[in-house]
Amino acid sequence: MATDDEDGAGHPVYEIAAAWERERPGTPVSSIRIVTPIWQLAKLFGDDRRSVLARAGVDAATLDLLSVLRRSGPPYTLSTRELSRRSLVTAGAISQRVARAEREGLVERHPAQGRPRTVQVALTAAGHEVVEATVDQVLHREAELISGLTPDQRTQLTELLRVLLQQVQHRTDDDRITHVGQD
Repeated sequence: MATDDEDGAGHPVYEIAAAWERERPGTPVSSIRIVTPIWQLAKLFGDDRRSVLARAGVDAATLDLLSVLRRSGPPYTLSTRELSRRSLVTAGAISQRVARAEREGLVERHPAQGRPRTVQVALTAAGHEVVEATVDQVLHREAELISGLTPDQRTQLTELLRVLLQQVQHRTDDDRITHVGQD
């Protein structure tokens, strides 16, 4: 026999759905049991990541920029256009991120060889050091946060979220992937 914790009864989202079913019979409420926990998780994960980054002294936009450069492989250099594409943000946002990171000594800008209008952005030694330390902190913390799931549950959830994301992108005609709270 399932307990309240196992079947979800007594959880606020089930109470909300039940109240809507009672007050508006026929209104589809099953999404409440899925969307509300996703929103709650997004807020918890976002808040926790901001806390980890604050302790590390790095803002999310700077870490995103440094991470994209680091993942590109040696020589850890990309054009601003490619940074924008890989970061999934506008060229203006990349320009601001690069300027801030350059002031902090984390990246350097220079014209591309043979293409003077193309700006290349390179990770500096200091930027490499920051991204290495910070990514470890973030990923270890996130691993800790999901450690209550078994490996099979993680695999299943990963696939379900992939499918859901693709379906929602299709239904909304929006294939952008951004961070929570960003446009």
